[in-house]
Amino acid sequence: MTREEFNDIAPAIPHQPGCYKYYDKSNELLYVGKAKDLRKRVGSYFNKAVANYKTSRLVMSIHRIEYTVTNNEHDAFLLENSLIKHYQPRFNIDLKDDKTYPYIVIKKEPFPRVFITRKLINDGSEYLGPFTGVARVRELLMLIRQLIPLRTCSLNLSAANIARGKYKVCLEYHLGNCSGPCQALQNETEYARNLQQVRHILKGNTGEVMSYLKEEMHRYAAELQFEKAEIYKKKIDDLQRYTSKSAVSNLRLGDMDVISIFSEEERAFVNYMMVVDGNIIYTKNLRIEKKLDETDEEILSIAYDNLRNAFESKTNEVLAPVKIDLADENIKLTIPKIGDKKKLLELSEKNALAFRDENKRKDTLLLGGATAAGKLEVLEELQDALQLPDLPVHIECFDNSNFQGAFPVSAMVCFKNGVPSKKDYRHYHIKTVEGINDFASMTEVVSRRYKRLLDEGQPLPQLVIIDGGKGQLGAAMESIEKLGLTGRMTIVGLAKREESVFFPGDTEPLQLPYDSPAHLLIRYIRDEVHRFGITFHRDTRSKGTFKNELEAITGIGKTTATQLLKEFRSVKNIKTITERELTRVIGQKKARIVWAYFNEQGGEAPDA
Repeated sequence: MTREEFNDIAPAIPHQPGCYKYYDKSNELLYVGKAKDLRKRVGSYFNKAVANYKTSRLVMSIHRIEYTVTNNEHDAFLLENSLIKHYQPRFNIDLKDDKTYPYIVIKKEPFPRVFITRKLINDGSEYLGPFTGVARVRELLMLIRQLIPLRTCSLNLSAANIARGKYKVCLEYHLGNCSGPCQALQNETEYARNLQQVRHILKGNTGEVMSYLKEEMHRYAAELQFEKAEIYKKKIDDLQRYTSKSAVSNLRLGDMDVISIFSEEERAFVNYMMVVDGNIIYTKNLRIEKKLDETDEEILSIAYDNLRNAFESKTNEVLAPVKIDLADENIKLTIPKIGDKKKLLELSEKNALAFRDENKRKDTLLLGGATAAGKLEVLEELQDALQLPDLPVHIECFDNSNFQGAFPVSAMVCFKNGVPSKKDYRHYHIKTVEGINDFASMTEVVSRRYKRLLDEGQPLPQLVIIDGGKGQLGAAMESIEKLGLTGRMTIVGLAKREESVFFPGDTEPLQLPYDSPAHLLIRYIRDEVHRFGITFHRDTRSKGTFKNELEAITGIGKTTATQLLKEFRSVKNIKTITERELTRVIGQKKARIVWAYFNEQGGEAPDA
C-alpha cells in the first residue's frame, strides 16, 4: 500500500485506542499492533520515511487494514497480546506462554496467600487480571498489603497444624502486616473478609480504599507535607489505572460469541466478536443493506447464523442486545444488563458505531457504498458551487509528474456519477516537449485526450480539473480553443496548496467551504490523480533512470541490476552500502565492479 492509497482511507480510521491488523493481497494476516490513537499510529507507517528494512517490507506488503476499537490503551495492549498468540503473524515477535502478562492469584489453601504469577494452574485458585505492567502490579500489591493484613509466608496453615501450636508469629505480625492466623489469632471468617476487600480493589470496586487514600492525601497537603501528599496521589493514580476490569481479557467469561447492531433507516452495521478463554480472538464487521424494512432482531438472527458458521464457533452462549432467533436451540442467549458481559457487549456496540462512522466517511468522500440519492446530492452541490451549466456526472482530472528533469509523464483520472471509472483512466508519456515544461506538457496531453474523444465520437465530460493552478489552466485552454471545444465543457484549475478553484480569465480564485461534500469530492479526485500518476511515474523511473544507470556499468547486466534494486530499493541506497554488503547479494566479482563505479575516482568501472 502506498502513502497515497493510505491517505484515501485515513479519514475512515478513528482517533481512538484499539488494535490494527495488516493483511496482504492473499488475505494473510501480516501484523497486529496496538495504538492509543489508531489513525496516528497507522499513519506513522505511511507518512514518514521508513529506515528499517523489515518495516519497509511490511509496508510494501500491506493490502488491507482492519481495526478494533477498545475502551482504553490498557485494553488495546491486552487485545494485541491475545491476537498475536492466536494468529502468530509473521511480522510480529513470538509471544511465548512464559512471557505472558502477570496475574494476581488468590491461592486455594487455608488462609489464602495473595501474590503475582505468570502461570495459570487449574488448581481452583482465583486469578485476577491480566495486568499490563509487572512493576506497578507489585506496587499495587504492596499497597494492598499496607492497607489489608494478609499473610505472606508459605506455611501449611491446616487446622491440625494450628491446633498443635506448630507455628509462632513472625516479624510481619509485630509490624502489623499480618494478624497471626498461624497462632489462631485470626480465624478464617475474619481472613475471608479481608480477602473480599482485596477482590473489591482488584475488580475496581475501590470505594472505601479510594476514600481513605484521598483523605490522607488532602491531610498531608493541608499540613504542607507535599512530598507525602504526592506519594498518595501516585498511589491513587496506580489504583485507578490497574484495578479496572478489562473488557477484552477476562478469564471468568470463558467462551462465548458477542453480536451487536447499529441500525439506520436504509442499512445496518453489525459487529461480531468471538471470545475464547475470556480473550477476544476474532472480530468482524458487516454492512447490511435493508430490503424490506427488516427489524434489528431479524438482521441479527440472520447475521449471527452466518457468522457463527463462517468462524466455526462452538460456543454455547451468545451475547446480544435484543432477543434473536437461534438456529441451534442448545445455544444460550444472554441479553446482559450489568456486569462483565454488559461491558463486553458495549465494546461490540462501540465497534459497530465506529464501523458506521467509517462507512459514513467513505460515503461522504464517495469512496464507495453511497446511495444513488447521496451521490446525486453531492454532484448537485458541486454544480451549484461552481455554477456549472450541467450536472457533472462525468469529471476528468489531469496532473503532470517528472523526476529531476527526466521522464516527464502525465495522468488523467475519470469519475462518473461521483465514483472512479478506472477503465477510463489514462497514462501519457510526453512526446512533443523537449526537456521539462509542465505548461507545454499539459497542452499536449489535453489535446491528445480530447482529440481522441472527438475522433471516436465519445461523450465529453461536463467538468475538467487541471491540477496546478492558473498557469496549467492556461496551457490546457490553448488545446481546448484549438479543438473548438470552448463552451462545450467547463475547465477549472486547482491550486496545489490552497485547493482554490480557478476559472479561465479570473484573477481571484473560488474557495469552497473546507468540509463541504463538493470540496471533499474535488480533494478526492485530486488525490486520486496524484496516486495514479505517482504509481505510473515510479514504474517509469524503475524501468528507465534506475536500471539504465546500473546497466551502464560495464560487466553489470539487467538481471544483476534488477537483483540489486529488489534488495536495496534504490540506486541512492546502493551508492552508500559497503562492498561486503554487495558481495552478499551479487557475488564478490560483480560487487567489486559496482562498488568501484560509485566510489573510486572517475566514476568508471574497471574492466571486468
